[in-house]
Amino acid sequence: MKSVSETFGSMVFDDRVMRATLSAKVYASLKKTIDEGETLDIGVANAVAQAMKDWAVERGATHFTHWFQPLTGITAEKHDSFISPSPDGSVIMEFSGKELIKGEPDASSFPSGGLRATFEARGYTAWDPTSYAFIKGKTLCIPTAFCSYGGHALDKKTPLLRSMEALNKQALRILRLFGNDTAKCVRSSVGPEQEYFLITKEMYDARPDLRFCGRTLFGAKPPKGQEMDDHYFGAIKPKVAEFMEDLNEELWKLGIMAKTEHNEVAPAQHELAPIYTTTNVATDHNQLTMEMMQKVASRHGLVCLLHEKPFAGVNGSGKHNNWSIATNDGQNLLSPGETPYENAQFLLFLCAVIKAVDDYQDLLRISVATAGNDHRLGANEAPPAVISMFLGDELTAVLDAIENDAPYKGAEKTQMKLGVHVLPKFNRDTTDRNRTSPFAFTGNKFEFRMLGSSNSIACANIMLNSAVAESLKIYADKLEGAKDFEAALHDLIKETIKEHKRIIFNGNGYDDAWIKEATEVRGLKNYRTTPDCMPHLLDKKNVDMLTSHKVFSVEELRSRCDIMLENYCKTVVIEANTMIDMAKTEIAPAVERFSADLAKNVAAKKAVAPTLACAYETGLISKLSDLTDRIVSAVSELQSAVIALHDCDGVEEEAYAIRDDVLQKMCALRLACDEAETLTEKKYWPYPTYADILFSVR
Repeated sequence: MKSVSETFGSMVFDDRVMRATLSAKVYASLKKTIDEGETLDIGVANAVAQAMKDWAVERGATHFTHWFQPLTGITAEKHDSFISPSPDGSVIMEFSGKELIKGEPDASSFPSGGLRATFEARGYTAWDPTSYAFIKGKTLCIPTAFCSYGGHALDKKTPLLRSMEALNKQALRILRLFGNDTAKCVRSSVGPEQEYFLITKEMYDARPDLRFCGRTLFGAKPPKGQEMDDHYFGAIKPKVAEFMEDLNEELWKLGIMAKTEHNEVAPAQHELAPIYTTTNVATDHNQLTMEMMQKVASRHGLVCLLHEKPFAGVNGSGKHNNWSIATNDGQNLLSPGETPYENAQFLLFLCAVIKAVDDYQDLLRISVATAGNDHRLGANEAPPAVISMFLGDELTAVLDAIENDAPYKGAEKTQMKLGVHVLPKFNRDTTDRNRTSPFAFTGNKFEFRMLGSSNSIACANIMLNSAVAESLKIYADKLEGAKDFEAALHDLIKETIKEHKRIIFNGNGYDDAWIKEATEVRGLKNYRTTPDCMPHLLDKKNVDMLTSHKVFSVEELRSRCDIMLENYCKTVVIEANTMIDMAKTEIAPAVERFSADLAKNVAAKKAVAPTLACAYETGLISKLSDLTDRIVSAVSELQSAVIALHDCDGVEEEAYAIRDDVLQKMCALRLACDEAETLTEKKYWPYPTYADILFSVR
């Protein structure tokens, strides 16, 4: 059995492999491309392709693919074998630099938001050398960007790389002002915590809503859910532990630094957290993590659910995006040091983030907007839809002191007294954690807690990188021309605090009073649903900022707005049609069968004893009859609402109709069916219940 150190990265063409298989000259040239953005020479590409192919074939690979991330939210791949014909009728294994650098998948069937007509099929994939190639199964996977024939980005990697470059450019300007001439680049880094549910495949296969929609559309509350908090951090069940062990090994082979695993709050819910790495690589790794979770679960007779809200009444699943920025030589620019009040560089970068989050709170909300996440945000299990920042007592006090030109005394170190002599003594952190905050400072990074569990982290980090780059650009423009740098720096930090302190909130984000204060007093945005926020992507200030940093073109922004709204509409319509089918063909007939059998029992009893009241049966039959009528009526109304969507003028109008009408009618149908479930004898009910599903894994 291989050790973890032997397993880790064994299927990755990483720096260790490149150093061992490439000539010193080729390796040095490639590293310049990766680290400093130098143009890739075709001769270097050919040498890398040859070494990459030899390495992959030695490990059993027969095919290669350009692995990319289209706007479907998942990854895509088209496999080509390494074989080429030989004159003697045999084959040889070949792979050229040209094949490494560029691929040509069909672009016509991927979402393009009008950038490409259906008959315009050509698209290109371009190798991203900053993310290592890896072997999955028998295929060498080469991370790539994906663009249209006209050069428009049709993926999530391209704008992410652009946003990282924008942040790098502006952050270096700031560092040079502080006398740092050695840093060659500044990168954002991310560690995405991934929540998920595990249920048995038997339960999954028996529920059409899970199979078609990834979440349950019906289900009465079980007698026991998460009320006792006994699942959170509890002992991991043997079957789940086996899954986690297998998953870790698969992730480690791919160089993914899976580190933390535990039970989450809801029954059957769990979490995996990696060590964080550069944002581009972290995004690739998180997509792979989600894919591997589902594949490994299948091996164990389980299904991994990544929907944000698979079960009503219990916590949904999120993905906490731990974000920071650091230089290539390892300096974390969001690390306060021992005396944050005296760390001017840290305070300026902190203020840049504060300004970015306040100025572009709408973009951050848009970046996590999906039909699934709309069910979760603000539901006392995730942050509210209102964006705010948690800084903790010490940093807040530091900023208050700067704003008021007052001395800062410093936070007192408090030693924890646990009352047991044998336990070690340690100082309490100067700030607590706030799980209700959408955007919380956690020591040397920010934790953006609003992402849904199935989201690509690319979207959130594109907006975050770009918004912070804009803040830094504004700062650099002012400071580079200042006669007195220190005075200008002090005024800039003070001005930022005064103008943007409304976004800072250290209290309970779940409190209704906070939402009222946030919107009515502080003027913060509260976009509760995807249709509420998505059109604001095209607000002038957002378009101007994103295009000025060349993260998106105007056409790309318009297309993404349409794609995300269309995705929202399609998701809910599929759910509505699934509800209609389940209620019409299974639930209503099941309730009718139970009612009919009850009526037969009443008739049999009265045949023996005519004066018998049979109050229980007749009362239940009456309730079930009323519920059946409600179900049939609700199905009809929902069908009409879905059909009416065809008359909408455009995807935006359709999204509003879904928000205002379809979702309400889906809720009415669910309420009737869930009540019927509580009254129908279990053997008649056509689907596994919540009690069955949530406690099925042992």
